[in-house]
Amino acid sequence: MARPPKSPDPAAPLRHEVAGHELRLLDSGKDRFDALIERIDGAQKSLRLLFYMFLDDEAGQKVLEALVRAARRGVEVRLIIDSFGSSKTPDDYYRPVREAGGDYLIFHPRIGRRYFIRNHQKLLIADERHVIVGGANIGNDYLDDHERAWRDLWIELSGPSAAHIAAYFDALDAWARSPRPLARRLRELIIRYSQTEGPIQWVLAGPLPRHNPWPGAVAREIVQAERVDLVAAYFSPTRHMLWRLGRVARRGGQTRILTAAKSDNEATIAAARHTYSRLLRMGARMWEYQRCRLHSKLLVIDDAVHVGSSNFDFRSLRLNLEVMLRIEDADFARTMRQWIDRELEDSVEITPEKHRRRANWWRRFKWALSHWLVTTIDYTVSRRLNFNLSED
Repeated sequence: MARPPKSPDPAAPLRHEVAGHELRLLDSGKDRFDALIERIDGAQKSLRLLFYMFLDDEAGQKVLEALVRAARRGVEVRLIIDSFGSSKTPDDYYRPVREAGGDYLIFHPRIGRRYFIRNHQKLLIADERHVIVGGANIGNDYLDDHERAWRDLWIELSGPSAAHIAAYFDALDAWARSPRPLARRLRELIIRYSQTEGPIQWVLAGPLPRHNPWPGAVAREIVQAERVDLVAAYFSPTRHMLWRLGRVARRGGQTRILTAAKSDNEATIAAARHTYSRLLRMGARMWEYQRCRLHSKLLVIDDAVHVGSSNFDFRSLRLNLEVMLRIEDADFARTMRQWIDRELEDSVEITPEKHRRRANWWRRFKWALSHWLVTTIDYTVSRRLNFNLSED
């Protein structure tokens, strides 16, 4: 069972213990930045970082400098950075790490069927004992609390299961460096390192047409669930996943979904609104986060908490490389539902009446078009064609 928070201070990061692991919730930019630097500066043997975006800004520079310090004192430092997510950061930006004795890899899928694969994962692994995982990237908008910052979430885990995800990092690194990084080998790797038993599980997702570990596990859990609480910055799942979410509410359970009202991509908001009618008819409750741009990824199904890099959209559920931490513990699930309750205080509930009032034919057309762009064409294309599709 999880122990309740150690500190009564509401501003302090929540801490729990589950199955020999200590968990720390990092839901402010300052907490995330401090925890990241603390783990880098405290590492004694190894650091592994896997990030979609590592930006050349003030926060990124401070993290880079900490990595260089670690490498100079003899810590094995390795980075895998996605080429698309970090396209605005020049590749030689990370060269000081290599010059200090570490190494880095720019994850860059070859032209062809794998062109659309992106490493969307966000991980830091220190000494094969401590892991930071969640939705936030490395940059000012994720590691600060200014007005334009993203609302995001990391969890820090300290315990024996860190060694498992470190082994996955090594396998992914070897695959990406191989002369012929075959898609079949990547799929085998994703399945091999996805866990299915125990209160602490690492579950992965990737470009698997069938038997995709995390989406498959979530679909099976939702079918049997009594309560589902979802925080999804980008929400445009498959029809089958939508049906499962709605069916929980239809059979007398509870489905609560919090999506974004502000984003870097207006089309993703409109795409999410295209799904509301079906869910509301089935009895689900919907909210839109108002305080700032939402980027959190959190799913609570009965007593199981899922937190990590995966959005609840077509790309994350079908194509991207994603990493999720699954924690099964009733006390911890209760704590995370209370966290969601506080998020709902900064949100507006979209009731069936409210949705009907704003769903005139023109908006319904824009929502449907956006949904098609996001799920059928691509998130990237929809972002480049961003023409205020979500405006009220």
